[in-house]
Amino acid sequence: MEHPAPRTEQQNKAIHLYCQHIADALNDAGLNIEQVLKNFTLELDWNKDSVKEILWRTAQKRLTGKHSTTELSKHEDITKVYEALNRFLAKLGVEHIPFPSHEPGYYEKAPLRS
Repeated sequence: MEHPAPRTEQQNKAIHLYCQHIADALNDAGLNIEQVLKNFTLELDWNKDSVKEILWRTAQKRLTGKHSTTELSKHEDITKVYEALNRFLAKLGVEHIPFPSHEPGYYEKAPLRS
């Protein structure tokens, strides 16, 4: 699988300059962050990264005070975040999503990746 070429240093500078131009225009218009975000809607589909960053990490920080998943305790923290997310998703009408796991002994029998 071919990876797309990364952005250039010049493109990165252009992104930062563009963001500064937007900040200046919004400030000149007297629009603060709250005013802009309440009207900011994009029709974006979810992906693994957006779920992790927006849903999982928000719940994780609020419930455990920990920013990185590397800081989570093996059972208690992960279970706490998982259960909170499942309750939240249920309110949206999304059915229970089981946490991925394998039967005991799975790793001893699992085929090796090449």
